[in-house]
Formats: sequence, C-alpha cells, structure tokens
Amino acid sequence: MTNLTLKQLRYVEALARHGHFGQAAEASAISQPALSMQIKELEEAFGLALFERSSRHVRLTGFGEAVLERAQGILRAVEELDDLGRAARDSLVGRLRLGVIPTIAPYLLPRIIGALNHDYPEIDLHIRETMTPRLLEDLAAGRLDTAILALPVSEPTLIEVPLHDEEFVLVRPQRDADKPVPDAQALAQMRLLLLEEGHCFRDQALSFCNIRSPLAKGGLDGSSLSTLVQMVGAGIGVTLIPEMAVAVETRSADVAVSRFARPQPKRTIGMVWRRSSPLSDQLNGMADAVRVAIAPV
Repeated sequence: MTNLTLKQLRYVEALARHGHFGQAAEASAISQPALSMQIKELEEAFGLALFERSSRHVRLTGFGEAVLERAQGILRAVEELDDLGRAARDSLVGRLRLGVIPTIAPYLLPRIIGALNHDYPEIDLHIRETMTPRLLEDLAAGRLDTAILALPVSEPTLIEVPLHDEEFVLVRPQRDADKPVPDAQALAQMRLLLLEEGHCFRDQALSFCNIRSPLAKGGLDGSSLSTLVQMVGAGIGVTLIPEMAVAVETRSADVAVSRFARPQPKRTIGMVWRRSSPLSDQLNGMADAVRVAIAPV
C-alpha cells in the first residue's frame, strides 16, 4: 500500500458518513465519478471491497469498518498536527470549526460570533448547527474543534466547561394566561408539544415532567421551537422553551409565557472539546469570551 493518500481516506470517511456517492462527493468538493474512481482504486489496492453497493444504499463491509476506524485515527492525528502549530501561538488563528445545537444557535450565535470576531480577529470561523449526537460524533472524528451544547454529555474523552445556566418557561395559549401554572405532575397530563427525537431539549422536558413519552397524550413532535410555539398559539397544546428563546419565538404568536414554581426546570449550557486537542488552552480562553458574550444583560 505505497500509494495510499490522505484524500482517499477522507473520501472513505465521507462515503461512510453519507452512505451516498453523490452526497459524499458534494461534501468532498469533487465530482461523483472522481470519488467513485478513488474508492475503486483503493479497493483494488487492498484486494477487498470497502463498501456494499445497492440501488438504494452504500454500506461498509466488515473490512471497510476496520479500515474506517484506522482512517479516522489517521485523519484526527493529521488535524492535531495542524493544531499543534496553532497551539504554539498565544491566541487562536486560522480555521475554527464550532458546532452548536439548534436550541441555542438562533438565539446566541449573533452574540457569540460578534464576541469571537472581536477577541480573535485572525480566526476563520466555520459554524455547524445540528443535534447533540451528531456534534459528538463530529468532535470524535475530528470534524469539529469544539461545540456549544447542553451539559452534561458524560463523555470521558471530552472536556466540559459550563458557561451559563438558564431556566425553561411554560408557553400556553393566551386564553390560559390567568390560570395557575401547572406543576410537573399536572403538566404530564396535558397535551405537551415537544421537539422530535434526537433533541436533548426534548429529553430534558420529558425528564422534568417525569414521563417517558407524550404520544399517549396526543402530542406533536416539532422540528423547531418556532413550530411548537406557533402550534401553542393555535390552541393545540402547551410547550416548554428555554428562556433565551422567548423574545424571538413568542413575538408573533398568541401565547402566554409563565415561570414554574421552584424547583424550576433548567439546563446548563457549556463548551466541549477533545481532551487530546492541542488547542485546549486556547479553547479555555475562548470559553471565557463566550461566557461573557452570552451572560444575561
């Protein structure tokens, strides 16, 4: 295997991640035929197939899974070599890949980006918004440098730095504004609208209400907090949203916002990054800048 290249390893990783030649080629910024040829050449060099191909799916073979695991380790090591050079500087410079969960991104990103551009004028910030499981996957694979999400993630390979605690509030139809605020037990009996599976905010809301699934109550799984709030305004049910989302999501909906009695449901927002990252000291400094930027005014 004298002709193995880093590009080929990146193509294998992209195809394994997307499970589709066209999407992997687009993500890799090359044509689909070129990516297919590179994968084929690699398979011929190994003498074994890396992928099972069908009309609908592209899946790793057992041998392909073993190759991918080692390829990801090689690619992470190469990324960290680049980070070593940046770590030798006093401040962050160059590309910085930041992940953010959807229940934070629309409300805090403008303040975060402004603060980072001011404090770190030499960084080239790349933002990825997706749910927590994908962010953790991208961090582990070296596709992200750091992420802002809800803690804890309880992953021993990651450093977790708390930034801010915020409460959840109840959103209900405006006609119910004068009614007593339900406690967790009463809320569990109501038609509770939640984000779809995969959002950590959904799990936090269910945990507060001490229910496993809202489906028996005729709930609705939404893809965004905005959808949930609009459905509440239409009289379909009630929902919980983080305090940071109130100003944006309730301004055009006929809803009332109420605080729960103590102990109030809340979450801790934090930054995470790999323990092995050479940029750990610089990311600690970045966390301080983000903490100041998102502090309540």
